Amino acid sequence: MDRAANASTILGSRMIFHTNPEPAEREFDRSLRPTSFAEFVGQDAIRDNLRIAITAARARGEPLDHVLLCGPPGLGKTTLAHLVAAGMGVDLVITSGPAMTAPRDLAGTLTRLSRNQVLFIDEIHRLPMTLEEYLYSAMEDHAIDVVLDAGPGGRSVRLGVQPFTLVGATTREGMLTAAFRSRFGIVERLEPYPSKDIEQIVLRAAERLGVVVEADAAAMLAGRSRGTPRMALRILRRVRDLAQVQKKPAIDLATAREGLERLRIDHLGLEEVDRKLLSALARRGEPVGLKTLAAMIDEAEDTLEDVLEPHLIRCGLLARTPRGRIATAAAFAHLGLPPTIGPRAGELPFQDPA
Repeated sequence: MDRAANASTILGSRMIFHTNPEPAEREFDRSLRPTSFAEFVGQDAIRDNLRIAITAARARGEPLDHVLLCGPPGLGKTTLAHLVAAGMGVDLVITSGPAMTAPRDLAGTLTRLSRNQVLFIDEIHRLPMTLEEYLYSAMEDHAIDVVLDAGPGGRSVRLGVQPFTLVGATTREGMLTAAFRSRFGIVERLEPYPSKDIEQIVLRAAERLGVVVEADAAAMLAGRSRGTPRMALRILRRVRDLAQVQKKPAIDLATAREGLERLRIDHLGLEEVDRKLLSALARRGEPVGLKTLAAMIDEAEDTLEDVLEPHLIRCGLLARTPRGRIATAAAFAHLGLPPTIGPRAGELPFQDPA
C-alpha cells in the first residue's frame, strides 16, 4: 500500500482511513468508547435528538438525514458518528478532509457505499472546494459526475451512489460554505462537559480498565480536564500508570494530585503550553496578533485557535480585542505577576471570526 494510503485499513470491501492518534492511543480510546446512546454521558439534547431521528429513519426504511457535528476537539464527535452507524445498523466508513485530495478519492469512497451506510468525514472543513461540489450532488441526487478528459473535448460520466448518510465533524464551522452547511439536515454543536459528567466518564472508564478511582480523586481529575472527555481519559491513563508503579490498590486523592503535578496541569486545567502562551502575552505587554503569537510560542495557528484559546477565554485569562490577543488581569494573577496591561477603558473583548 503506498504512502498516500498510509494508516489505512482494508476491511472487507470498504476502506477505513485513520488520520489522528497513534495506534496504541486509538485502541485505548476505542476500548472506552460507549457502544450505545444509553452509555453516552453528557450532551443530553444532542444525544436525544439523534436517537429520535435514527428511530424515525429506520421506521421509514430511509437513510438518516446528513449530520454535521461541530465543536472543539475531544468532545465526542467521532464517538457520536460511531453511535449513529450502530443505531442505523450499518458499518461506519471513516475518512478525513485532509485524506481526500482528488475527486477520484471521493468517487472511490462514495461508490463503495452500500444502501443507508454512514460515511464519516472528520475535519470536513479541510475538504478542497472541488470535492465539496462533488458532495453536493451525492448528498442530494445520489450521483456524481466524474470528468474523464480535460479540455474542449472533455467527457464526463455520471456514477450512481447508493442513498447514504454523511456525518461531518468540524472544529471550524465557519470555514464551511453556506451552500455546504445547508445540505445537512441535522446540525448539532457540542459544548464542553460539566464536571459532574466528566466524573461519570472517568469512573466508567476506570471500571472498564479494572482500576478503582476514589470519588474525590475522580472529582479532581474531572475538574482539571477542561470539560473534555479526551483530556480526562488521557489524564486517567497517566495517573493509572503512577498508581500501578507505586503498587497502590486504588487511585486516591494523593495519587491524583501527584499525577497532575507530574503532568504539570494546574487547578484551572492549564498545561505548560497554556502558561507559556499567557507568559508570552504578559511579557509583550501589548495586544498580539495570531501569527505573531504562534511564532512566539512555536505552535501552529490552528492549535492556538482550536485547542488553547477557547479554554483560556472561558477561564477569563485571555481576551481578543480589535488589536489582538491580550492577557487579562486574571491571567497576571494566575501567573503571579503584577498586571501591566488590560482592555482599554470602554474597549470590550472581541471574538475574531472563526
